[in-house]
Amino acid sequence: MLFSADQLMAWTQSYCWPFLRITALLLAAPIFGASTFPVRARILLAVLVTALLAPSLPALPAIDPLSPAGLIVASQQLMVGLAMGFLIQMLFAAVVIAGQTLAVTMGLGFAMAVDPQNGVQVPVLSQLYLILATLIFLAIDGHLILLAILADSFVLLPVGWSGWDAEISLNLVLWASQMFLSSLLLALPTLIALLLINLAFGVITRAAPQLNIFAVGFPVTIMAGFVFILLSMPAIFSLLIDMFDSGLAHAFELFR
Repeated sequence: MLFSADQLMAWTQSYCWPFLRITALLLAAPIFGASTFPVRARILLAVLVTALLAPSLPALPAIDPLSPAGLIVASQQLMVGLAMGFLIQMLFAAVVIAGQTLAVTMGLGFAMAVDPQNGVQVPVLSQLYLILATLIFLAIDGHLILLAILADSFVLLPVGWSGWDAEISLNLVLWASQMFLSSLLLALPTLIALLLINLAFGVITRAAPQLNIFAVGFPVTIMAGFVFILLSMPAIFSLLIDMFDSGLAHAFELFR
């Protein structure tokens, strides 16, 4: 069977543009974009999702991928995929920041472990929070919802769409600021308790200057921190679920 050049170009276009957007999302999104996720597996997953998704997409514009217009469309697909993945990635960044804040307050800032998401050293408490967040994200089918949002994005943002404006960039910045607030809420109960404990140690030190506050304070602060983290776990789970629900909904509404 022989195929014409026009047929080959049409098939290339029907798979090239979705592949770029899907690959960009998998590079930026949590779990899929983790440094421990093999690059070959990531590429194979992008090819598989593209093969399953491309036949059901709306008709794509006939643009030569090697033309100047094709380069512009390719950059647009990469920007859309990266923006969606970055938006969800900020949820996990908020969790890491909350863990780092608590670790420093508890005196565990020196206890470091490698973050599999980014391949950098973070406190072990951040690693604990990150594992909890990943398990909750998978438990609520966040990875499947993210792929569903990706499929819907080709309807809301068809290939060749040129509606990226300052409002979208502003929404991303506002979402980042909201994530800092979420990280504060994750750490706030334990932070308040540790602050009160430190104030109590300050009063004790003033009353008994001969007391070695470093020998007593560090173990008490660490133990109290873990106790209050354990007590606040139900609230942390609830807040993480709300964060992921809000983040996935925001990713869907970002380009509307």
